[in-house]
Amino acid sequence: MRGHQQSAVRPEISESQRAFRALSRHRRTKLARAAQTTLVKADQWGRGDGVAPELATALEGALTAFTSKPAKKA
Repeated sequence: MRGHQQSAVRPEISESQRAFRALSRHRRTKLARAAQTTLVKADQWGRGDGVAPELATALEGALTAFTSKPAKKA
């Protein structure tokens, strides 16, 4: 067995990536559109896959803008 003595390589994801993955598909689509990208690339960023640095900063900015909004009163 090749590589049986090496540990599995797993990407380390940040708290913002975890928060992005916890959102619904509709909300992720809106944030991806705000970051001017597709949902596929945004989900790749949420998993910790390699994406362009500009895309990562745009998604983090969109996520922080979303989380900093006050909740609507009922």
